[in-house]
Order: sequence, then structure tokens, then C-alpha cells
Amino acid sequence: MAADTPAPDAVDWLHEEHGKAGAGMGGSGVGRFGGRVWDDLGLAPGLLDVVAPAKPVPYLPSRLAVTELACDSVALSALALHLVSADRAGTESVAPVGLDGDRIAASFQSDRHLRIAGEKPDVWAPLSGFWRASDGWVRTHANYPHHERALRAVLGTSEETPGEEVVRLIAKRSAAELEDKAAEVGAILVAVRREATWRAHPQARALEGQPLMRVSTRPEGEPRGWTEGDGRPLAGVRVLDLTRVIAGPVAARDLAFAGADVLRVDSPALPEIPWQHLDTGHGKRTTVLDLRARADRATFDDLLARADVLVTGYRPGSLAAFGLAPEDVLDRFPGLVVGTVSAWGETGPWASRRGFDSIVQAASGIALTESPDGHTPGALPAQALDHATGHFLAAALTASLLRQRTEGGSHHVSTSLARLALTLLTAPSHTEPSAPPARPAPTQTVTTPLGPLTTATPAFTYANSATTYPAPHPWSSNPATWP
Repeated sequence: MAADTPAPDAVDWLHEEHGKAGAGMGGSGVGRFGGRVWDDLGLAPGLLDVVAPAKPVPYLPSRLAVTELACDSVALSALALHLVSADRAGTESVAPVGLDGDRIAASFQSDRHLRIAGEKPDVWAPLSGFWRASDGWVRTHANYPHHERALRAVLGTSEETPGEEVVRLIAKRSAAELEDKAAEVGAILVAVRREATWRAHPQARALEGQPLMRVSTRPEGEPRGWTEGDGRPLAGVRVLDLTRVIAGPVAARDLAFAGADVLRVDSPALPEIPWQHLDTGHGKRTTVLDLRARADRATFDDLLARADVLVTGYRPGSLAAFGLAPEDVLDRFPGLVVGTVSAWGETGPWASRRGFDSIVQAASGIALTESPDGHTPGALPAQALDHATGHFLAAALTASLLRQRTEGGSHHVSTSLARLALTLLTAPSHTEPSAPPARPAPTQTVTTPLGPLTTATPAFTYANSATTYPAPHPWSSNPATWP
């Protein structure tokens, strides 16, 4: 690695006037996606030069620039942590960022490497997948039991109806009819579209032209300063994590890996799929609170009052009934950093709809772009929208913490899978390797109450960091307190 690269002082790298960041800047290892997000965050583009290209190139074969996307997202998460480390150390040098392509590929495909007590979990439920409708294809997501029940309600079937009959009923109806009915009842089903069709859709038009990472800052809130810690970049930072599935949990996992005290809070009415939590829960504590119950709500409010970061992954507006819309939270707790991630974005007719990575791929045209024959839907080589969005969100949260500690204010950053999908579709692949590596993927095995747990190793390391994750706690196994 090269020696530390001199950087502007702490205030300058937050304020330096700069043009649009992008590919080819000064030989940086950061490409088109990372340049745009870095620009959205208002950070000096010259700092991207401390990032070296990934070696080896990650094996994530796709017609789209998935490799570039993966590397960019991981690079920004690591680089933001290096800025914090420099700020906390009072140095004008930012340590270089090295990227291990094997780590990145394994992390983005973490579900393929996951083993619980030696067994590979079934990561897709029987009714999650692509199915033929009367006039095309649809994509369903029924991994959660309540989503399977909603899907069956669309088709008028009971829980006892065999899956084969459900598929037969899907084939009798049009994709648009099924999609509309699913939205009415809270099921997760979309018509599989081509890119051109999606770009003409009102939801895509609502997202077009928006930044990949939306950033808003309010003046209220004095600089909080860094809490003395153990030398890790985010030691002493308290993160309240209200996210589920992959994107949000990946962001919170990055923060935990950097030393933050991350407490994940779920509703007892919505248990997480066990394998899913184990795949992204490293380094976090996890508890359940019913925000409709007075005592649990009081506990939650106390946690929030002492938090530095709140990150949420629920549909826009769904937490407003609990007074947890970003603007309401920042009114009550000046100086907080809030991060939000959603499937479809905060505006447009689909903003309140449910969605996941696979669903966004299908609706946006990615699935047909990856088609093996031009007609049958395909998929990206990983849940790349989820993982990349998670790392980008972690970078945004870290950068916002740095800004809050140096300037004060209250900060909100937000992003969506659908916005990233639109950008990915404009970026054909140029760098995919031609053959999978013969070497084994980097994994780690830890002991848990459920038996040995094998997962991918961290996607990145930072100066003096560990090279593996600590074991995740079983879901909902921790008290709802800060240490």
C-alpha cells in the first residue's frame, strides 16, 4: 500500500468546492456509482484517490456493472471510516483504502456461503419466485409468513391450498391485474417489465433525476463530539437499528464492525427469519419492543433520547403513526443522525408499497436484462441492490456523524433500491472476469447457541481492524438498554 495521502483539514473536506465526481478521477479505485454518492454527500472528490482498485477483481458476472457497484459501495463505507479515524486522531492524513475482491464477492453472495450447524438454509420460500401470468411473468416474495398469507388472499386460496394450485391460479390472470390486487392487500407481487416500460412508469419518472443519496441538514443541534472509545472509528457511537431483511441490516453491520454500539429493535409481532438475522447480525445486540404498549414505548423513547444514530428500513410513512417520521424525530432530538432506506423511494405512487431487492429487479427491467434467452427472467449474481445500498447508507451515516461532530446540526440521509436500480441499468459491465476463481471464498465459523455458524467475512477492513466478525446474538436475545 502507498503511504498515507495528505488530505485537507477536517473542515475543508466537508466544504471544498468541487464538481461532479465520477469515473476516472485521478486514477481512483472508485467508479461511477461511488463518485455520484460521494458527490451527493458533499465530500471532496480528491479524497477518492486514496482508494486503490480491488485486487483481485470480484467475480460477480452480470451484463450490468455489478462488480463496479459492489466495489464502489464497499470503498465508500471504508473511506468514510478512514475520515473519521483521521478526525478523531487529529491528523491531516487519511489512510489508504485497499479492497479485497474475494471478500467483496463473498459478502455480496453471503447467503450462498451461510451454514447453520453445517446445513445450508432454504433462503427462498416455495411461493417466492418468477411465475407465468396469462400475459407475461410476475415475481413474488413470500418468505415471511404474513406475506405468503397476503399472496394467497390475492388468489382467494387458503393456507392449505397446494403451491401447484397457487401457481395455476396465477397463470389465469394478467400480470397487471395481479400486481394491482397485491398492492391493495399488502402482498408482494410485481409484473416483470422491460427497462423501457419501467422508465415510462410514474414511479420511475418520480425517481429519475433524484440523487442516489438524498441529504438534508438542519441547523439545530450542537456538535456532540466523539466519545472516548477503544480506538475503533465509531467507538462510543450509539445506533438504534429499526431495519429488516438485507439493506438496512448491512448498513448497521458496517457501523457495528467499526465499533458502534448497535441495538436492533423489532416488533414482537414480526419475528425475523432466523437465517436472515444470522447472516447480517454480526456485532449487534437485538431486542423486541411493542411500540403500541406504553411501557415498551417509554423504553424506546429513552433509548432514542440517548442514541446518536437512528436508521430505519420501513416503508415511507409507516412509522409516522408512532411519531418516528424523520422530521418528527429530528424535531424532538436535535443533533441526531437519521438514515432511511426503502424499496421504491420517498416519492411517487409506489412509495408506500412493499418491496425487496428481487422485486425491484423484476419491476425495473433488470430481471429481463439478465435473461438467458431474452424472454425468461433472470437475476443479478447477488442481491446487489440490497448490499450496495446498505454499504452506501453506512458511508452516508458515517459522513453525517463526522459532519455533526465538527459542525453540529441534525442530519437525515435517505436512499432506495429503485433509485439505485435506475442507475445500474445505465451502466453496462466492462470488467467482469471470464471464469470463477479456483480459490475458496473467504468465510469464518463462530460458535452460536444454534451450533457452528459459517458466514462470509467482512467485505472490507480498515486500519487496525479485525479481519472477522464477532458472533451474532440470537434474534431478540438482548435487553433493551444501552450499556
